[in-house]
Amino acid sequence: MNLPGKIAIMGGGSWATALAKIVLSTQDSINWYMRRQDQVDDFIKMGHNPGYLSAVKFDTDKINFYTDINEVIQDSDTLIFATPSPFLKQHLMKVTTPLNEKFIISAIKGIVPDENMLIADYFAEYYNVPMENIAVIGGPCHAEEIALERLSYITLACSNIEHAKAISSVFQNPYLNNSCCKDVRGIEYASVLKNVYAIVAGICHGMKYGDNFLAVFICNAIEEMRNFLNSVHSLERDVTDSVYLGDLLVTAYSRFSRNRTFGTMIGKGYSVKIAQLEMEMIAEGYYGTKCIHEINERYKVKMPILDALYDILYERKSPTTIIRQLTETFK
Repeated sequence: MNLPGKIAIMGGGSWATALAKIVLSTQDSINWYMRRQDQVDDFIKMGHNPGYLSAVKFDTDKINFYTDINEVIQDSDTLIFATPSPFLKQHLMKVTTPLNEKFIISAIKGIVPDENMLIADYFAEYYNVPMENIAVIGGPCHAEEIALERLSYITLACSNIEHAKAISSVFQNPYLNNSCCKDVRGIEYASVLKNVYAIVAGICHGMKYGDNFLAVFICNAIEEMRNFLNSVHSLERDVTDSVYLGDLLVTAYSRFSRNRTFGTMIGKGYSVKIAQLEMEMIAEGYYGTKCIHEINERYKVKMPILDALYDILYERKSPTTIIRQLTETFK
């Protein structure tokens, strides 16, 4: 496989826009799939994404836009998926073009609902993509800071480390560094869990818990993450690496974190439903909480933070009561 070949961005949101900016810093052109023709038309007319990261200007002569998912797949070699995980199945249902000879990069920090499957596993099982041709992007890397060209770091994971290294140059520029590893499943699970923990951090923030408590919370969260990862995918890893702990920290603390924002609204007294309606973007951790909770019914890892959030989001229990009980388990 000759990587990266022609690269396509699959998605039209903020993270997809940030990834397009990154890829165009190293490649002469890209293909870009967006679902709506009106979004493409406005993008070409204005020279920026009309709905997301609108301050980022693009040379549209370097972009081949598509609204037909099969056409963009046919014309591309490497597909970078950056759609919200709850909508991935909906997009892929239209796919009739084989994916098994494409290189898939998942930039989706979520899990496929209903199936409770990691993104890489979903592509492997339902679209016959070899695992060695699937990579994931992880790490503390908010789209808004990429837009501002603030120094960031990502990790590329692939079971074939040579494939990860072959595509790494695409994601290397003056404001972005990267590293490579083989922990595809560990990074995918960590990316789901950090969203879960960020919602809880937001709830605590909304309830006026301070920085002292949040530091203790993060210590307990990373330990819970370590225990879960070691149970579901035993592999030598250091959870203090930036792709695990770093991503957790930035998602739990940053004002750009939609999961923290979602949690903060709940902590301030919003109902779950109203908080979802007020959000302009998807809080992946809402879906991730249910998925991981159901997956953990098989592994039975002790996860008091996950269980607490599940009770708040899905059992409609009082955040004040649940968080108070949770604090009693911390050390």
